[in-house]
Amino acid sequence: MDEIEWEPKTKLGRLVKSGEIRTMKEALRTGLPLKEPQIVDILLPNLKDEILDINMVQRMTDSGRRVKFAITAVVGNEDGYVGLGHAKGKEVGASIRKAIEDAKLNNIEIRRGCGSWECRCGKPHTLPFAVRGKCGSVEVYLKPAPQGLGLAAGDVAKKILRLAGIKDIWTFTRGTTRTTVNYAKAVYDALKRNAEMRLTEEEIEKLSIISGPAEGEGE
Repeated sequence: MDEIEWEPKTKLGRLVKSGEIRTMKEALRTGLPLKEPQIVDILLPNLKDEILDINMVQRMTDSGRRVKFAITAVVGNEDGYVGLGHAKGKEVGASIRKAIEDAKLNNIEIRRGCGSWECRCGKPHTLPFAVRGKCGSVEVYLKPAPQGLGLAAGDVAKKILRLAGIKDIWTFTRGTTRTTVNYAKAVYDALKRNAEMRLTEEEIEKLSIISGPAEGEGE
């Protein structure tokens, strides 16, 4: 991405390019829609991406067989920001790029803390409280875990949680977790609920909760 050649088309994009907004935390708190992936490229330059699923979809038409690829991707900075995206297309490469861009536009800021009664170390290594996510028949429960446990989760959930910056977690699932897309959406839904839950100042202090990055951008 070349920042010089990028001409923002949205108000948020113009604020970011002009330097009035310098962090993703500030961008999300404006309430303005995130519609340009270049915004994320500038504010989160160390963003990493992973492809969770590549599915080939075949359809018979009068003119013959048509093939499309459905891609599911996740992006995150391993420090409080994560996004999930999907795209379909005739070519794998182009579809992957679209899925990653979609994931950037779905970036959310998550809360981390030390909500495990077995730990209480005061460090933001896990979630501050248990949350549930759902998509289709799949339900995912994310529960705070003590420091050093690691990510007790399936491969898809591990990739999402690692990119979100969570180091320790218990996960419990119901439904057909072999459906990668629904499983990934359920995990993302749980993290989204974590971000949207209303908390008091007392709860934030007691569970050592931070929103977004632990270092760099500050609170």
